[in-house]
Amino acid sequence: MTALVHRLAASAPVPVFAAVGEDGLRAVDRLAVDPRVDLVASPLHAALLLVVGTIRDDDRPELERLHDQLPHPRATVSWGGNAVFEGEAVDGTVDPLPLLSDMHRALMTRARPSEPDLLPNAPPNDWRGKGDFGQGGEGMMGGVPYGRPMPMTDDDMRDGLALDAYSAPFGPFLPQFPAGLTLDLTLQGDVIQQAKVLRPPYPQHESGGAAVALRHVARMLRLLGLPARAERVLHDGPRERLAQTLSRWGAFAAIPPGLGMIDGTDVRGRLRAWCAEAGGGAGPVVEDDGPLTDLLPGLEWHEAVLVLNSLPDAALRRLVPVPKPDDDQGEHKHEHHHDHHHHDHDHGHGEAHG
Repeated sequence: MTALVHRLAASAPVPVFAAVGEDGLRAVDRLAVDPRVDLVASPLHAALLLVVGTIRDDDRPELERLHDQLPHPRATVSWGGNAVFEGEAVDGTVDPLPLLSDMHRALMTRARPSEPDLLPNAPPNDWRGKGDFGQGGEGMMGGVPYGRPMPMTDDDMRDGLALDAYSAPFGPFLPQFPAGLTLDLTLQGDVIQQAKVLRPPYPQHESGGAAVALRHVARMLRLLGLPARAERVLHDGPRERLAQTLSRWGAFAAIPPGLGMIDGTDVRGRLRAWCAEAGGGAGPVVEDDGPLTDLLPGLEWHEAVLVLNSLPDAALRRLVPVPKPDDDQGEHKHEHHHDHHHHDHDHGHGEAHG
């Protein structure tokens, strides 16, 4: 019976979590519409970690944590760019699907061993035996009880209620964020109170055009909870009056008016411009060079995600100030990093945001 289950699992679409680096987004968008691949939103649902494009050295620790969140059996494939740690590597010009399918089948039938953890089996913070009661806490609200920093109360900017405020870094492989972008966010519930850039997004060197615009439209549709519509847009290809189609689907109505206003254009307007470019017209134009982080405080999580993904790649990188090397060394002490989930060997579970 067990062997039958393994064979059935091996014949299913390959569950892949993609960690996207420089110039890797286009390849991942192509994989997203291939029925042989299940591009999952969480490493906890993946059998293969696919590292696409070039990954900067500063992001290696987050990538290692991401790797260790994949359940066993698991394996890693680097597609283009630099091979970040042991695992199979495929040239960026080669279709990785045959290798992904073979590796998945071998993992499911136990013909290939699972990759071990890259990080030591230790909690994110050394808390055992610390504090008055040995659980890491200090006083009423201090320390890291059981390895986790406690949120502190702060006035909510919308109604003044003193709610718990929690700060943590998010990125660089969070699927809802532009690839590589890492933000230090202070949240009260799902409302952003403060935002600071830790690392900029990876550049995606694309010249624009209908194909790029279509992928932007599809990405926005996925973020709006319309994955089937996103797949249809990509399958149908460039066409005129795409904005009218999105209106019938309710996509524009789902976006708050005035959200992410830059240069007189909001998220709705930029999505309409992406639709126009997909039909041969002009795409969104963003010339403002003010810090994007000024737009995020006061937004709910899903609103901030829409703002970030509504911008052209070049404009986003221009609006995101790159921190100086000394800006966060020693100031930024968060131990809890959200690549999508945080791997906690001590408790054996992940914690998700977004």
